[in-house]
Amino acid sequence: MKQTERIEQLFAEGTLPRDELRRLIAERDAESAEELFAKARIRKEENFGKNVYLRGLIEFSSYCRNDCYYCGLRRSNTKAERYHLSKEEILTCARQGYELGFRTIVLQSGEDLSYSDEDIADIVRSIKREMPDTAVTLSIGEKTYEQYLLYYNAGADRYLLRHETADPIHYSRLHPSELTLENRKRCLCDLKKIGYQVGAGMMVEAPYQTLDNLVDDLFFLKELQPHMVGMGPFIAHKDTPFHAMPSGGSELTIYLLAIVRLMLPKVLLPATTALGTIDPYGREKGILAGANVIMPNLSPKNVRGKYMLYDGKISTGEEAAESIEKMKARMEAIGCHVHQGRGDAPGMGPRDM
Repeated sequence: MKQTERIEQLFAEGTLPRDELRRLIAERDAESAEELFAKARIRKEENFGKNVYLRGLIEFSSYCRNDCYYCGLRRSNTKAERYHLSKEEILTCARQGYELGFRTIVLQSGEDLSYSDEDIADIVRSIKREMPDTAVTLSIGEKTYEQYLLYYNAGADRYLLRHETADPIHYSRLHPSELTLENRKRCLCDLKKIGYQVGAGMMVEAPYQTLDNLVDDLFFLKELQPHMVGMGPFIAHKDTPFHAMPSGGSELTIYLLAIVRLMLPKVLLPATTALGTIDPYGREKGILAGANVIMPNLSPKNVRGKYMLYDGKISTGEEAAESIEKMKARMEAIGCHVHQGRGDAPGMGPRDM
């Protein structure tokens, strides 16, 4: 089968036989990439028009109990600058985002156990009480079913939890033994069962990753049917065990964004900060390949540079929420329209509280 035929079948059916999907990635070239991107844009515009949705990101703690080998926030990194925002600091960021027009707030942190479950629920309730037309997304790691249910009942709408890799052996090479793919998948299933809009996703060109790993990831996402998929290139951090590993580039990530758009036409698909870090035009390229979400930073300026998951993370420039007009101009320049509403997944609107 030729690349054109593979793309046409993926466009028509939303899937390919495993070997053909593998070849679609392995045999990619500039010509087939442009064809794939064009098809992805068609599917995106069928479901979302030319809208690009903004999410206001609050990175509220850089403490983490975990020791993932790739992450600058890992607990063993004694050089990491740690901070922990209070409830009032978080609410101040959310209010500033609301005044800027954001109607989705993303609360992200390491797995910081100094916040109790009721602390998290209280923060969510406070945001929803004060800004009831705002969607609240949590990205705070692996929890029990009961913990997820508590946050949901407090008003949390969405939960982001990247699976990182769908292969258990590869997973074990990226994480310490106390973290397992089995539990990560359990979390994702619990979140869907409770009723969250759920986000999964993976690193691209991570250490030890094979092409078959990526194919496994794509089929896992197809099976899971998440509402959001977040993926970006692996970027090494100087103070982790993977400090000498080569970072990924933007090309493969952007190609995979287009494939995910064709496999999951209704998914919310971010052009990530990591993509913008590795390539100054990475987010524009991602949007033109089927992505439709960008997450500007609402965190206090004095802590943005401390949430260092990887080296070189952009944190104070145009990605910041204060530069929203520049971001709008960048999106308009590629024929897209910035939409600052909730931007729910199709069929998943605001829920009764």
